Amino acid sequence: MPADRLHLVRHGEVYNPDRVLYGRLPNFALSAEGRRMAAAAAAHLRGLDRPVSALYASPLQRTRESAEPLTAAFGLTPIIDERVIEPTNVFEGKQMRRAVLSPANWRYLRDPSIPTWGEPYLEVVQRMDAAMRDAWGQEDGGDVVIVSHQLPIWITHLAVAGEPLRHDPRKRRCALSSVTSFERRGREWVEVDYAEPAVTAGSVDVGAV
Repeated sequence: MPADRLHLVRHGEVYNPDRVLYGRLPNFALSAEGRRMAAAAAAHLRGLDRPVSALYASPLQRTRESAEPLTAAFGLTPIIDERVIEPTNVFEGKQMRRAVLSPANWRYLRDPSIPTWGEPYLEVVQRMDAAMRDAWGQEDGGDVVIVSHQLPIWITHLAVAGEPLRHDPRKRRCALSSVTSFERRGREWVEVDYAEPAVTAGSVDVGAV
C-alpha cells in the first residue's frame, strides 16, 4: 500500500534583517516568530488526526528547523532530500528592488517564463515530482510530510492544476508555514487541501524569487 496523502509544508519566517534574497545561502535560520509558525503548522497536521508515516525536508537550515516541531509531534526523524531544495537564482545575497533596477541585471529578466534569473521552472517541477513519487511509493500507508520552500511548492501546485508555470512571484498562494496537500488518483497528483495555520501578518517574506 502506498501513502494516503502528501503534505508540502513551507518553512516559517527567517531572521533576515537586511531583507536580502537568501536563496540557498547558508546560516539563514528561523526567527522566533518563524519557530512559532512552524509549531502552528505541526499543530495543524496533528489536529487532522491522520497518521503520519514519514517526514522529509530540504537540507537548508530554515527547513530543517521548521521540521523540528513535526519531529516532536510525530516522533519522526526527517529524511533530507536535496530534490525539494530552494531553486538557484542569480540574485542571492542582494536586495531584490536594488537588483532589478541595476542595468547590469536586466539580462537576467529577459524571459520570466523560464525564468532566466535562475533554475528553470520545468526542472523544479521534475525534481519535486520525483521526490514526491518516491516518498509516496516507499510508505506503507499513512501520510507523508515534506518541508520545502515557496517556489517549489507553488510551481508544483501550478503543474498539478495544469496551469502555465510562468507567474508573478508576488501573487503566489503559499504563505509561510502553509500546508498544501495532495493525493494520487491513478498516475496523477490531485491537490486536495490548502491551509494557512500560522499568523503571518507583519512577517518578513522576501527571501527568494
